[in-house]
Amino acid sequence: MSAVLEMMPYAGLSREWKRIEILCLCLVESRAGRQPSPDLIQELKEIQHHIQCLRKEQVAWSRAGAENLPDLALDLLAGIYAPALDPNVALLYQDLQQGRSDVTSLAFLYRLLAFSTGDYAAARHLVDAQGELRVRGLIETEGYGPMMQLKPHPAKLAFLSGLSEQSLHLPGAVSVTLDAGWEDLILPAPQKKMLKEYLLWIHYADRVTKEWEARPLGGPIALFSGSSGTGKTFAASVIANDLGWALHRVDLGVLVSKYIGETEKNLNALFDAAQDRKVLLQFDEVDALMGKRGDVKEARDRYANMEVSHLLSRIEQHRGPCILTTNLSKHIDPAFQRRFHFVITFPRPDAEQRLALWKCLIPKKAPLSKSLDLQLAADAVPLSGGEILNAAIHASVLAASEEKPIDMAHISSGVWRVLQKTDGSTRKNKLRELAQHLPETVLKGE
Repeated sequence: MSAVLEMMPYAGLSREWKRIEILCLCLVESRAGRQPSPDLIQELKEIQHHIQCLRKEQVAWSRAGAENLPDLALDLLAGIYAPALDPNVALLYQDLQQGRSDVTSLAFLYRLLAFSTGDYAAARHLVDAQGELRVRGLIETEGYGPMMQLKPHPAKLAFLSGLSEQSLHLPGAVSVTLDAGWEDLILPAPQKKMLKEYLLWIHYADRVTKEWEARPLGGPIALFSGSSGTGKTFAASVIANDLGWALHRVDLGVLVSKYIGETEKNLNALFDAAQDRKVLLQFDEVDALMGKRGDVKEARDRYANMEVSHLLSRIEQHRGPCILTTNLSKHIDPAFQRRFHFVITFPRPDAEQRLALWKCLIPKKAPLSKSLDLQLAADAVPLSGGEILNAAIHASVLAASEEKPIDMAHISSGVWRVLQKTDGSTRKNKLRELAQHLPETVLKGE
């Protein structure tokens, strides 16, 4: 177990957490009107000596982006991160803060770290909006004054926790994991070319901005438009997998609040958590929020416009890729178009692409009947990629239940069920040539 711990990114900081634990024990004794034991004081002196030596080496904290900071700043960071990474410290914080371990106030650290008046003033500067700890993205804050809440930055906490990007939480977003590669992405050549150019923006952004001194730009930002099932999320997964990054799909319905000011707060929490992380953000159905703006008739209309502006502003400022998707691109306000670096339309597949989709989406190890004609299935009904997937899985389930190879009856039944999902009164003529493979008992509900 010790060998595993040494491999964790925060292993070199374990003494920092231990020092905070000892300081908590000393504060417990002090609040009880007792002097800390000589053994505890001696242990504190020894560990502080070790920490001073480690800090001079500039190794452990530098891995978290905290290099060349004064000891006061590192003391603050230790006090903020320790309860999030060490369960012993978390329990002591809970005892010392009236049952709360998830909040670390500036006043509490003032008492715990025994700051002088000068130390407290310097600490205030370090944690304010333009302070070094905030500017470097090492902490987040809420409130102001002595009771300001100090929290670890989610990106740094992710690194120090040694957790994968997929396993961590982004407010209002869910992780999407699809086994998808470029060879699986069936799209017209122009769309594929644009997707690969989107990747180039991500790969070469640093060279253009840092080496060639271009004006820094956020993103890149892409708008994927197309009807449901045409491959927008699949394409986003292909890009994320190519990068080796996590894909997180953002639910704007969760972030947008009816309470004034809450939407902005939720969006800030999301983007702050995604900062400096290898994450691709996908915002679904943005047409609901970015529709054409009308006249401001009441206060709520004004705030709705402010919410959209705030979202776009945060997306533009975000130093990471964002993909926005819509099923109704014509509903997007043209004023927003200039903010997108790419607008990629995902068309419904043609017959050739549908055949490729059928071949790709039928389970690889499924037994196939010699009479199976996927070309007929592709030509007969113009399904989208998502619909073909549903039809292929339905056909596979039927074949497995009958212990038979997948045949045209199974495929036709899968297509029939997909058509019925959108229109319960679908007529069999929509199946065209596939209708001959289904018995009347299946079609009698027409």
